[in-house]
Amino acid sequence: MSGEKRLQGLALKVGPLGEHDRLLTLLSDEAGVVRLAVPGARRPRSSLAAAVPLTLLDLQVVGRRSLKRVRQLRVLHNYGGVGQRLETLASAQALAELAIDLVSDEDPVPGLLETVLIHLERLEALTTASSDDADLCLATLVQACVHVLALGGYGLPLQSCCRSGADLIPPIGQWDWRCSLLPEEGLAIGALPGARLQFNPSELALLQRLPRADLPRKRDGSLMGPRAVWLKLLAVLDCWCRTHLPRPVRSLAMVNDCMRSL
Repeated sequence: MSGEKRLQGLALKVGPLGEHDRLLTLLSDEAGVVRLAVPGARRPRSSLAAAVPLTLLDLQVVGRRSLKRVRQLRVLHNYGGVGQRLETLASAQALAELAIDLVSDEDPVPGLLETVLIHLERLEALTTASSDDADLCLATLVQACVHVLALGGYGLPLQSCCRSGADLIPPIGQWDWRCSLLPEEGLAIGALPGARLQFNPSELALLQRLPRADLPRKRDGSLMGPRAVWLKLLAVLDCWCRTHLPRPVRSLAMVNDCMRSL
């Protein structure tokens, strides 16, 4: 059939399209974020009904027009298990929404799909853990957002003062020292007018460790930082996204509300 090709990617969002179809928003290495029609997917016995959010799919896509159609699909992995807990579901939805906001249609970001899948796997693993660790879920989302924003070209400038250009080196132990978040500019040394948030040395040090591959942990393996600090870092990301992205990542507020209610 004309224009036929195969496409692998993660279903970020699925919505109704007409009476029986679905509109699938997919993140892929080849095409970035792409929107596809899935004919008949809302029919109970449809072979395409497996096109649901947070599912890694292998698709056969046809058509040459702007809205291509899914002809066949195969589920490679379903991350729907994150729905077993409210906090992991909210975090996964926030990560998916951020990916949609960061990537233009048909404009792939190298490494983004792999990074999103890594963090989804971590969230999924939390639902089967013996302990109900909401703090670890929150920290996983915060680090995931730091990684994804950096890949998308909107990374937080964490290493130098946006006003003076001096290195941002938190003086651990000097508890009167402050660093300010200036939403339009970045991080600046000192308690400055117009700052949305301020950090002490240990809070900044924790934030600066998040671009690494693994979460910051203590020697005994437990997570560094209390929930209040991780909520503060989530607020940093929410503020940064609202200032620099075309639209806010509304699911971040849902995560904040969820974590404060636990």
